[in-house]
Amino acid sequence: MFHRLVTLFALFLLGLPAAAKCTGQNYLDQLRADERAALAAATADIPFGRGILWGATNEDQQITVVGTMHIYDERLEPIRARIKDLVQNADLLMVEATIEDQENLQKMLAADPGILFITEGPTLPDLLDEETWNLISEAATARSIPSFMAAKMQPWYLSIMLSIPPCAAQEMFSGFLGLDHLIMQDAEAAGVPMQSVESTLTIFEIFKGDPIDEQIDMLRINLLAPDVQQQMFVAMLDRYFDGDVATLWEMSRVVMENTPGMSAEEAAESFATFEKSLLVDRNQAWMPVIREASSQHDNIVIAVGAAHLIGNEGILQFLQDDGWTLSPLR
Repeated sequence: MFHRLVTLFALFLLGLPAAAKCTGQNYLDQLRADERAALAAATADIPFGRGILWGATNEDQQITVVGTMHIYDERLEPIRARIKDLVQNADLLMVEATIEDQENLQKMLAADPGILFITEGPTLPDLLDEETWNLISEAATARSIPSFMAAKMQPWYLSIMLSIPPCAAQEMFSGFLGLDHLIMQDAEAAGVPMQSVESTLTIFEIFKGDPIDEQIDMLRINLLAPDVQQQMFVAMLDRYFDGDVATLWEMSRVVMENTPGMSAEEAAESFATFEKSLLVDRNQAWMPVIREASSQHDNIVIAVGAAHLIGNEGILQFLQDDGWTLSPLR
């Protein structure tokens, strides 16, 4: 439930196209001294916790790893310029979803709207009490989602939309592109082939398997923290551009621990479960794809959400375990 909300911030800040227009209070600035100390201690020893640009070498082979943010911010442009030559001279660009795969996904969704929308049976106004639906409808409208469309969205999908504060969501539909898309544009211009590290349906499979009552609980809880949403976006943007990915991710754990009605044990268990499905399991599934690509190409660029880089089960650690020598790109 609420762990979905806070983890979705980290996931979709680093995984969906939107425009970063969120300003105001930084969530991290409001933490108590003991919370800041605990957060610093938790991130101190996370492998590869700092840095969004890494080089990996193995004899004559090279992999450049870029931790992306799929929300647009003008501060991405210097990063793009810094790695443009590396991208355009690569043998292969690996991303979470290539341009072609994203186009195919759009066709798939058009052919099977049931992936994202309720196509038969009761819609959300029928499944919720009137007061809750009215709140959800207002929240959707604030994010440029018409209430008639929100009424037919799968609860998990609407939860994702509502997890993004209006300051970002209003421009999400305007075509602003995050770093992964900017990198793909540069690769396409240079004729560099691209490959996805996973199926474009992977994320859908993770969410849609939840029971409908849990999905509806997600919707209700997303309404409880609109101010926290914006504060977290501000904090996450700041941490990303500082290269402090570990704090960016671990901040979600702090938010969960402060959730009313959730014990520390419940928060830890929920976070661990979702972290496993969203990061660890996917990282593990990506590695055979990366290994196969590296057996056929000598110069690869991998551009994936920054949260996938860090930790004992992040792709940088997996590459190091495979014998690659890692170094930050200064």
